[in-house]
Amino acid sequence: MAVLFEAKDVTKQFANHKALDQVSIVVPENSIFGLLGPNGAGKTTLIRIINQITAPDSGQLFFQSDKLQPRHIHQIGYLPEERGLYKKMKVGEQALYLAQLKGLSKSEAQKKLKFWFEKFEIQPWWNKKVEELSKGMQQKVQFIVTVIHEPELIIFDEPFSGFDPINVNLLKDEILAIKERGATIIFSTHNMESVEELCDHIALIDNAKKILDGSVKAIKQEYKSNTFELSYTNAKKDIDSILGKDFEIISDNLIEDFHIAKIKLLNGKDQNDLLSLILPCVTVISFNEILPTMNDIFISKVKGNTI
Repeated sequence: MAVLFEAKDVTKQFANHKALDQVSIVVPENSIFGLLGPNGAGKTTLIRIINQITAPDSGQLFFQSDKLQPRHIHQIGYLPEERGLYKKMKVGEQALYLAQLKGLSKSEAQKKLKFWFEKFEIQPWWNKKVEELSKGMQQKVQFIVTVIHEPELIIFDEPFSGFDPINVNLLKDEILAIKERGATIIFSTHNMESVEELCDHIALIDNAKKILDGSVKAIKQEYKSNTFELSYTNAKKDIDSILGKDFEIISDNLIEDFHIAKIKLLNGKDQNDLLSLILPCVTVISFNEILPTMNDIFISKVKGNTI
């Protein structure tokens, strides 16, 4: 696995508050990496350290195996949660200025901005002041100036905040397209549905410490509870009498003419054991394992519960 960015044992203290306590993350190249945690966990501090806005007290950071240096800033795009456009400045003028700060020539910036403004259908706003734009329009502009120089690493901090569902889907599609073009993305959000849709890997930070990391698929497998959903009809007898002590029936609801039951397997039993008991007695419509959502896992880890 090629690694684009790595943080090793990063610690940061502000007065009497420890924002990060020996946090390590590994961000694979050409992936979407979810940086998760409750408010105040330390995510934004880590993002600021990656962007060299502030420095760690201890620990090391690496970009493409090299120690993170000021020269790497031009290879990073950052969309902060707190938007920062100049309200009185015209949209096009400001976008052109920010694109040139990222190292683009004026002609190259104009060409790329024309493409993005047309794509996001905001070209009529080029000569408007930022303060005349809705919050969603402003966020589109900030998204554009974040990605316009085609950085190798892009950091999105709550990119969907304030967007309606249509524009959320627009941005999700663009984020996936940017990944397909070869970029690596660090994605910080409280929306766990977006994490499941977009992220390949995640790290969960709570109270300044990393408490979970890995691929989304592997984490969901690790925290599964051996519970299955069975839809069935034509039962010859009640499933309570079919299943023994090795199976816990969590629920069994009748919906129109079929049942939907949630059954937990106990004492090392597997799905084949369950099906061998059920199949002679019912007509099975569907049978699926219930995997925990990232929202379930997030809440259980932060609260210290078991799923």
